[in-house]
Amino acid sequence: MNKKQDLPWDNPRFRNWIALVRAEKAVVGALTKALAPLDLKLAQLDMLMNLYRHPGMSQHDLARKLLVGRSNITMLLPQMEARGLLSRENDAKDKRIMRLTLTEDGEKLLMEALHIYTGLIERVMEQSTPAECDKMGSMMQRISDMLKAE
Repeated sequence: MNKKQDLPWDNPRFRNWIALVRAEKAVVGALTKALAPLDLKLAQLDMLMNLYRHPGMSQHDLARKLLVGRSNITMLLPQMEARGLLSRENDAKDKRIMRLTLTEDGEKLLMEALHIYTGLIERVMEQSTPAECDKMGSMMQRISDMLKAE
């Protein structure tokens, strides 16, 4: 048995996957650094974006959208509420459900963060043609769909 053939280093799929992971880590690092002056973490940005798009969603629905546990949401919400970024109110029909809404300050911070985020996305995606960008997105969606189906 040739041990060298069993190692993944020369496999283009492995090599390209590693390049993808490195790129994702670089983007996350750059975005984390760029959001630091706003005192905003990626999970908080994700929450703000979802609440902007779906005002009044429940804590449970937000946790499902973010693919994190309810306990993570429960820890972040009081911090964001204390900063005046969102409000929590009991559902009119079911008092056990908390409805979440962005405040004016939350929306303002989100718009600042989106300016930073979209600027970074533009810089990153300028490295590819529109066709390459579409192909990359299609490939990532196929991977996501395949793994969700398992």
